[in-house]
Amino acid sequence: MASFRETGVLSSQDLAGRLPSPERLGRGPCALIECVEEIPCNPCEDACPVGAISVGDPITNPPVLDFERCTGCGTCLGVCPGLAIFLLDLSSGTAKVTLPHELLPVPQPGEEVELLSRAGEPLGRGTVVRTRRAETTWLVTVELPGEGLLWEVRAIRRPL
Repeated sequence: MASFRETGVLSSQDLAGRLPSPERLGRGPCALIECVEEIPCNPCEDACPVGAISVGDPITNPPVLDFERCTGCGTCLGVCPGLAIFLLDLSSGTAKVTLPHELLPVPQPGEEVELLSRAGEPLGRGTVVRTRRAETTWLVTVELPGEGLLWEVRAIRRPL
């Protein structure tokens, strides 16, 4: 399987060891950091109110998340300049993903949206359950039609 450096799209192999377990997600939302590049960046580490994210020294280390310390507050999503952090949640009996969204108009709760993969490919439809502004980015929480999509949905678009 080709790496993201060749395809431009992260694969499950690229994310090995960086995913929270389904058991952890069953206890409430948890961040998923899909930042694997070695670049000088650490706003997520500074923003986390419980110290669950560490970049350390050097500042080019990819961030590491302590899944057990993460409270799922979403503060890190709003400060990530790479839009590489998501909240995953299985605690309510349905799969939900919260993702950064920078296109206007912002979808509203109850609205149906198209679910997109990391590569921008359509995966189906979901329903917006919450929107909120964080820093300069909107965070949109979408209920998914199945748990399997939780690991794949990373963007949305409003139907045309």
